[in-house]
Amino acid sequence: MDQLVSFEAILFPSDGRNPHMVPLTTSPTAVQDPLAPYSGLPVRMPHPEVYMDYIAEGLGSRAWSYHVSNLRTVFRGAHIGGMPDQLVEALDCMNKKFTHPYVIFYPIVSRDGMPFPVNKFIREIQIQGKSFREATAWRGNIIVAKYRESPFTSMVNGSIADFPILRNYFLTHGAPCEQIPLHVNQGHVNVIHSASH
Repeated sequence: MDQLVSFEAILFPSDGRNPHMVPLTTSPTAVQDPLAPYSGLPVRMPHPEVYMDYIAEGLGSRAWSYHVSNLRTVFRGAHIGGMPDQLVEALDCMNKKFTHPYVIFYPIVSRDGMPFPVNKFIREIQIQGKSFREATAWRGNIIVAKYRESPFTSMVNGSIADFPILRNYFLTHGAPCEQIPLHVNQGHVNVIHSASH
């Protein structure tokens, strides 16, 4: 059970390069699954920080947060390592949820306390849809993975074929919270600053 397992995920680089597939490594953890606390399934901690530029080092999962895709509704509630959960399970106007929804990982604690750069690729998508707002801009490198029941127990491989769905999501949805960076030495880095929009 000590093994690292990787799943194919899509990386949206902040510098404007095209999205591409990357292996998202997961490792076993003793933390309880916040989305299915009584499932009894082994929990695997993803490591998207490997692909996040300028992220604070040595904080692991406390340096990033996630938006678990409900491309239709945003839920707040459970936490894992101080990260608020929010789901992407369907696009606007869909009657049924995706059989394999998405989890969006984004950085929140920068190395130097400065804001992460606005993700140029996603900004261009939102400008085309006339929905770009600086206050809720996606910042830094964004990693998107797929899962079945919970992103912490049943992640599955994604593919570049997921891109059109994710493009439609980003077209109309800003970041789930303002990505205000915390200083590494600020003390309470496990309490993630998140402001509803």
